Amino acid sequence: MRIKKWLVAVPLALTMLTGCSVLEKLVYRIDVNQGNYVEQEAVNQLKFGMTKTQVRYVMGSPMLIENGYPDTWYYIYHHTEGHKDSIQKNLIVDFNADGTLVAVAGDFESGDEFFESLR
Repeated sequence: MRIKKWLVAVPLALTMLTGCSVLEKLVYRIDVNQGNYVEQEAVNQLKFGMTKTQVRYVMGSPMLIENGYPDTWYYIYHHTEGHKDSIQKNLIVDFNADGTLVAVAGDFESGDEFFESLR
């Protein structure tokens, strides 16, 4: 009877001493992707003066367009891989009042040909 108690007590005591971090690492956690996956190759295709329709064709629909600022689009990508720290990448696309692209900001740089004319 005493052996059964020890068989239960010892693993419980070890778990309490090491904390839950050991058990947490044993549990599988899926990778979680949220938002717009953005690649630098797609950002390189953006050109000064593109319309909103053209930008949407290249980049897809933005994650956020604020009500008060419809000429600023936000592409936000959030990735959590298993037990690792989360990664977030942002791309902010600005249009002028007539709806043409004027600036790209955030974690991605505009391409070398950003200011070249549209074909």
